[in-house]
Amino acid sequence: MSLQSLVKPPLVPPLVMGIVNVTPDSFSDGGRLATQEAALAHALELIAQGADVLDIGGESTRPGSEPVSEDQEILRTLPLISALRACWDGMISIDTMKPRVARAAIEAGATMWNDVTALMHDPDSLATAAELGCAVVLMHMKGAPKTMQDDPRYDDVTAEVAAHLAARAEAAMAAGVARDKIWLDPGIGFAKTTDHNLTLTARLEALVDLGFPVLYAASRKRMIQGVDATAVEAGDRLGGSLALALEGARRGARMVRVHDVRETVQALKLQAAVANAAC
Repeated sequence: MSLQSLVKPPLVPPLVMGIVNVTPDSFSDGGRLATQEAALAHALELIAQGADVLDIGGESTRPGSEPVSEDQEILRTLPLISALRACWDGMISIDTMKPRVARAAIEAGATMWNDVTALMHDPDSLATAAELGCAVVLMHMKGAPKTMQDDPRYDDVTAEVAAHLAARAEAAMAAGVARDKIWLDPGIGFAKTTDHNLTLTARLEALVDLGFPVLYAASRKRMIQGVDATAVEAGDRLGGSLALALEGARRGARMVRVHDVRETVQALKLQAAVANAAC
């Protein structure tokens, strides 16, 4: 065995995706970015804090949320995407389950489609993703946001989520989506209990082993309150969010989706610095 084979490659922190919800009812910041001016200012602040990607959402998918029309989603998201593209050349993601919204967003300058239904919401989703040629995030969710937390059950949550996402990736590729455009997301907090979310986090390698980059998104989610009962409000969950982002990175996630960009970027830099000092 050569000395070179014993040297570990440097740890590279995952990309950081900053969340920009232009919705009145998102669980963490609903209504705070109600105007386009406020949304753009927040997006630019996240970029300054180190965000590699911005995820723009015009429809809340929190538990119990009500759907909105395609036109309303487009009205909320496109002006922001266009304004960002005019002044920033980084990655912009559209968080939508609707192919018409995704198409409009990509035409306006977005480069990624983040779909909580893994391209299952609409019969045209797969073909649209293939035609657009953008990066696609396939997320696991059972049911719909309005009812997904009523009584989620699994025999083996890790195996079932991995099998579902593998099947969706195969469906996407069969429809013409390039393999190197596909990301997988276990769907933390979507039709899952705290125990399900903890298990998926602890076994994230099962998704990584499928061979696609993994997006891990647990920022400010209710699973943190499930472990720390004092974290009732979303704003009380910074410590838990950072711990989960670090754990996701340690277990192979290539991107973390977060509200608190500056703090997450710093935590990931320190994690990588310590790991690389030990090499």
